[in-house]
Amino acid sequence: MADLADGLRLAVTTFTVVPARPATLSRSAAAVAMATGPALGAALGALIAATAGALVVGGAPPLLAGTVAVTLSALLTRGLHLDGLADSVDALGSYRRGDAALAIMKKSDVGPFGVAALVLTLLAQAACLAALAAPLAGPGADSGGWWSLVVGGAVALAAGRLSATWRCRRGTAAARPGGLGALVAGTVGPVGLALSGALVLLIAVAAVPGRPWHGPLAVLVALTATAAAQRRLTRRIGGVTGDVLGAGIELTTTLTLAGLTLAP
Repeated sequence: MADLADGLRLAVTTFTVVPARPATLSRSAAAVAMATGPALGAALGALIAATAGALVVGGAPPLLAGTVAVTLSALLTRGLHLDGLADSVDALGSYRRGDAALAIMKKSDVGPFGVAALVLTLLAQAACLAALAAPLAGPGADSGGWWSLVVGGAVALAAGRLSATWRCRRGTAAARPGGLGALVAGTVGPVGLALSGALVLLIAVAAVPGRPWHGPLAVLVALTATAAAQRRLTRRIGGVTGDVLGAGIELTTTLTLAGLTLAP
């Protein structure tokens, strides 16, 4: 029970800015934190999507509403995952390996590759949320659009955290002895993977009314593409780091949102 409580507190402080009593750091607590990340992501995604919807109903242009929602997401996560994305892309763009690539990821500044990745990712997320929120605009708004928007947001952010859960499965090595990666890599067992994956896919089934396969397909494609990118990076640096997990979260979230916008 102590590990469960510490794991939940670690998940809250890792994935959100919500204040929580400091957790006792341990591998077992880390396993709980990584396995419960998708549930926290679903709650956060629903809140962010609902914010975009409320702004559109209030008369804001959908793209502005999507931009505000993405900004809120960055604030509620301290931009932690975005930082991981920028650092990871800079490392990939450098074509360096091992300690040299890790040194680039540890730098506080952001290079041109990282800046481009941040801009394109945030723009894509804002545009996708705008597309999902657009049916709520105007006097003839489709009230059913609320469902697709809120559930879609929940699915996207939950899928993003599921990529971190999967990347922390047993057998995964950390790239260096210290940091978040060393704490969480290889901690999540088959039960945690199964439960978190089932939760995300269950929500995804309901994301597109009348097309129960569309949401799960969007999630699976996003996770597969992210896993391929992460494998390339982890081979180059020798394992998992917190930056790798953050990059995977942002990439999976973006690709899932994009997949959901393709629904007719």
